Amino acid sequence: MKIEKKRRVVITGLGTVNPTGNTVAESWAAVKAGRCAVGPITAFDTTDFKVKLAAEVKDFDPAERIDRREARKMARFTQFAVAAADEAIHDSGIALENIDHTRFGVILSSGIGGLPTIEEEHTRGQQRGFEKVSPYFVPMSIGNMAA
Repeated sequence: MKIEKKRRVVITGLGTVNPTGNTVAESWAAVKAGRCAVGPITAFDTTDFKVKLAAEVKDFDPAERIDRREARKMARFTQFAVAAADEAIHDSGIALENIDHTRFGVILSSGIGGLPTIEEEHTRGQQRGFEKVSPYFVPMSIGNMAA
């Protein structure tokens, strides 16, 4: 029986977009201050819903880390992932042109992709005809686009 060497994983940089902050520094400051990110839902009208509270990502501007044209092709959850990855890369100090891309990757898990995108495109299709649905609908809505 051959025993394989254990492979090591190295975390070289951190990045995040979450309800406590849109950067690691903002999130850590919120944790240290004991701030709760749960509050009244502001992203949509909750009149017809029993649930009125959520932990929402606030004040996120994808243009701070993502080219505007590229961001338009992404669902919001993908923008969060790309912005967090960009922060992690910058935090690492690693120059991407100097790495072996075959030894670099992302592990991400999601039960489902961009539900708001699915809802918006379905509504657009019903109201204006399904030929008006965005050509980016499928890539924007699948869960692994964030990876």
